[in-house]
Amino acid sequence: MSKPYSSKPGLSKPRQLFLLLAVILVASRLCHVSILWEGDTLPLAAAEQMLHGKAIYRDIWFDKPPLVPAMYLLWGARPGWALRLGDALYALLACWIAYRFARDLWSEREGIWAAGLLGFFLTFDFPSSAIPVASDLMMLAPHLAAVWMASNRRPFWAGVLAGVAFWISPKGLFVAAACVLWEPAGALWMAAGFASVSGAAAAWLWGAGALGPYWEEVWKWGRLYAGSPFVENPLRNGLLRTLNWMGFHAALVVAAGSFLWWGGPPGPRRPPRSGEVGPAARISLIPWTGWLLISLIGVAAGFRFFPRYYFLLLPVMVLMAARGFTLLGRKRELVALLLLIPATRFGPAYLTALRDRAWRDTNMDRDSRSAAAFTHQLAKPGDTLFVWGYRPEMYAYTQLPAAAIYLDSQPLTGVPADRHLTQSEPVETEAATGRRAQLARSRPTFVLDGLGLYNPKLAITNYPDLHEWLAHYREVGRRGQTVIYMRLVETH
Repeated sequence: MSKPYSSKPGLSKPRQLFLLLAVILVASRLCHVSILWEGDTLPLAAAEQMLHGKAIYRDIWFDKPPLVPAMYLLWGARPGWALRLGDALYALLACWIAYRFARDLWSEREGIWAAGLLGFFLTFDFPSSAIPVASDLMMLAPHLAAVWMASNRRPFWAGVLAGVAFWISPKGLFVAAACVLWEPAGALWMAAGFASVSGAAAAWLWGAGALGPYWEEVWKWGRLYAGSPFVENPLRNGLLRTLNWMGFHAALVVAAGSFLWWGGPPGPRRPPRSGEVGPAARISLIPWTGWLLISLIGVAAGFRFFPRYYFLLLPVMVLMAARGFTLLGRKRELVALLLLIPATRFGPAYLTALRDRAWRDTNMDRDSRSAAAFTHQLAKPGDTLFVWGYRPEMYAYTQLPAAAIYLDSQPLTGVPADRHLTQSEPVETEAATGRRAQLARSRPTFVLDGLGLYNPKLAITNYPDLHEWLAHYREVGRRGQTVIYMRLVETH
């Protein structure tokens, strides 16, 4: 039996760790209190419109599952300190789940390593992905919790949590597959748990008249998006980005490799002697290698390999690395030095976020704030807004209700936001034309074009079917790369 990691009076080692993690996570998030990153913007705008009484999908075009904006409702659907404090609390919850998972598998020592490593990489990872709790990061906690329940042979709750993950991101299906690997005998109970969550969510959408629009916006548009990579050689791009990820996560890779090399069944036991391998050791690695492969497939889905996609890989890597660090013995200090790679690369970005008001990474956010402030000065009670381009943060900054179902121009141009600043080839045309006709029936007080100065081919003025509608507006100003239009006063 393993001994408790600490029996000294005062705060235990786990409590000390979580106090330190809370301080680090809160401080790092508050460095970004005056910034909205891309992952924040659309969920925040959708949540704000829901507070205005609109139903998601039916009254708001949104291409992610419904639990994403629901999370932002918890923080008041406003930018600022409450949003960032919520981000920190969510990261701390994920660290606690990792701690409990690893402690149940092995001992308290591995639990401390798991929580510490996860907290570290939720701070010193790519900050614009790690700070906002967007769909990929939001799925991290239920992902960990679902596999934890499966490992504890609680398949119904594993299925419930996998269902929660699915209603955050379609990649929750990969979480469900990983759970089955851990407890194949409980697959039917997992299916029951998954179905209970999915049935409740589908019933709620049906009751709101949003089930059909949900299918259109999340799944049909998502299929078009996933089926159209924006680089010439997506496999080469994926290989390079995965190697880059491995470099910044070298400590995880080395420690996880040590775990896979030594193996051993889950549960407290001595490290195997050099060269000691047996059937039990090999069999115990099946769920781990399967979970790792499933996560890699999920990262590769869509062939985009954005940094935030690798959050699907982080749970299995953190847990394997936690065990690996305990197996490394005195070599663990040398491997831990590899944590300096991401810390020195991304740590200074927090000071930059606080001090540098001309930081290149936040140019677009500052532009949005400036345009929103100008618009807010002109606005009166009852005014409404439409934003052209992928700039949904304008709704949060102006606090104006949306005049149309569309919070950005992706479904109106057919060009996804991952490319529309530089490319103009649509992934769909006929449906986009019909949606523009729907837009032309709306009467927003303000129209903000945050795309046209970046890519004139996709400027709102470049669509003939919107010319008559746009004739009712006049340009009243420009702020940075945003053109601001205001509806003309109608006289009779």
